[in-house]
Amino acid sequence: MQEKLKKVFSNQQAVVVIALVVICIAFSVMTPKFMQLTTFTNIAKSAYYISFMAIGVTFVICTGGIDLSIGTVAICSTLIGGTMMEAGLPMPLVILVILLTGCLFGLLNGLMVSKLGLPAFIATLGTMMISRGLGSIVSKTRTISFPQGSDAGAWFRELFMVTKKDGLLPQNFPTGFLLMAVCAIVMALVLNKTKTGRYILSIGSNKEATRLSGINVAKYETFAYVFSGFFAALAGIAYVAVFTTAQPNTGNGFELDAIAGVVIGGTSLAGGVGSIFGTIIGVFIM
Repeated sequence: MQEKLKKVFSNQQAVVVIALVVICIAFSVMTPKFMQLTTFTNIAKSAYYISFMAIGVTFVICTGGIDLSIGTVAICSTLIGGTMMEAGLPMPLVILVILLTGCLFGLLNGLMVSKLGLPAFIATLGTMMISRGLGSIVSKTRTISFPQGSDAGAWFRELFMVTKKDGLLPQNFPTGFLLMAVCAIVMALVLNKTKTGRYILSIGSNKEATRLSGINVAKYETFAYVFSGFFAALAGIAYVAVFTTAQPNTGNGFELDAIAGVVIGGTSLAGGVGSIFGTIIGVFIM
């Protein structure tokens, strides 16, 4: 049965790649302006934060779970980091705070699902509300602006988009696409070539059989949610790098785009089957 599922979703990934090519051809026929570098640059910039969230939530969905909190966690993490930045914290530590905040939310989700036995839908829905409220409290409902141009600390934006004309790469070049590709390759290796990834897939395939095999199910299920929280925070960094501001009470709906990209890319909502490569293609189709 498992082999049949893998074959089905492998075929789906092939269809998704073909669909992406057909979409590009269709739009290039409809308008010659589509096949321009600026078009693909804008698509890439808009897809950064969704792609990072999708990479992380792929691991959760592979366990048969769901994470509805990634959108608000992304914004909450940047609001917390941005508030500390305004208080004088240097940008490297701000980025570290943002990533740690995301990991803590992921850990909270993982423990509620794996240890307390809460349904993932309910646990992460609660975390979504908590993170949305916490971001508003910490920022005092203010919009947080991150450095741009020649401001101190604006260097982090170069990780996602070239903003200076005097560099080796052209201005507005989507360097974040390269970072996203590296993250996708690394996490694909984690999912398919490491013990952690195999156990996560095994949990989604048959949780009870995995437990009876002597595997610490709670540990690896929690890992999946921590991955999701980390990449949600990374998505938040990508978001403010491109759009420069983070606003309280936003982020709702981001998770739906990410989850849709994951499912379109061939990851089964029932768990046990997943592909990081398919996830990236699915996000770009979205």
